[in-house]
Amino acid sequence: MNDRFLKACRREPVDCTPVWFMRQAGRYMVEYRRLREKHSILELCKTPDLAAQVTLQPIDRFALDAAIIFADILLPLEPMGLSLEFAEGEGPIIHNPVRDRAAVDRLKVIDDTELQYVMDAISLTRKMLAGRVPLIGFAGAPFTLASYAIEGGSSRNYIHTKQMMYREPETWHRLMDKFARVITGYLRRQIRAGAQAVQLFDSWVGCLSAGDYAEYVVPHVQLIFEGLKHEGVPLIHFGTGTTAILKAMRQAGGDVIGIDWRIPIDEAWAMVGYDRAVQGNLDPVTLFGPISEIERRVTDILQRAAGRPGHIFNLGHGILPNTPVENVAATIDLVHKLSTR
Repeated sequence: MNDRFLKACRREPVDCTPVWFMRQAGRYMVEYRRLREKHSILELCKTPDLAAQVTLQPIDRFALDAAIIFADILLPLEPMGLSLEFAEGEGPIIHNPVRDRAAVDRLKVIDDTELQYVMDAISLTRKMLAGRVPLIGFAGAPFTLASYAIEGGSSRNYIHTKQMMYREPETWHRLMDKFARVITGYLRRQIRAGAQAVQLFDSWVGCLSAGDYAEYVVPHVQLIFEGLKHEGVPLIHFGTGTTAILKAMRQAGGDVIGIDWRIPIDEAWAMVGYDRAVQGNLDPVTLFGPISEIERRVTDILQRAAGRPGHIFNLGHGILPNTPVENVAATIDLVHKLSTR
């Protein structure tokens, strides 16, 4: 098996820097768009053979060093009692947002029988991969899930979310504890179904100050990483807009800390500490630029990482729709070529 990715997670030497991309299976690929013409996102997620098929699309096409299961971070919300819809052009909408203590109390802490379709997709994908590359599982982090649940969808200012934090801290922590317990069980089951690493996505946590992150988020993320530390797989902790909280993210947990493009990776790694691996950190919009600019920026990131064991090349967030497929392929090849030891 190509185990470059797993070795880098463990900060072991590799023959070249491993690379995978968040949202590497998605709308920029014609193969994915063909499936989406026939199926909704939820249908793809909830049908194991389709989820496995989508997961393998980028692996069959590119020289990537890891696959990530096709799913959505919001899948746990439905069995917990929220009405979730993916509206065309609008993204996810939650029709019964959580705005008070009674709504928090109504949320179910789901058990092992829920979300079995994700476990089935992981098991099937492992078989279909046949050891070509490792498979990553994932879940949304408590703050990001709570924000969706409270706001009822995407948000720019997180007004309802922060109102609950500041006005009803006890209700907030009760909500976060429920999400933390659900996510811990969900990721544990993914690992036992065959995920060889798992990533916690805290995509929205960059809206918080360092003080708020420490007070309202860290204890709940620590609960998750503590609950998974004996599962024997690498744990990746990812967020965007996190320059002010990188040290606290390290404290919250994770063997690998995701770095976005807003900070040079060498500065970020020094903040996180060299006893952790790091993942990142090319701006996803770079992939729309000319190959010469992509090469310049890939070279800069690799030089800053300095060949130190524990660097996984990735974007600072997911591949964007309409990203040129040929630029994705070129970036992967450049990383491998320029980092060969």
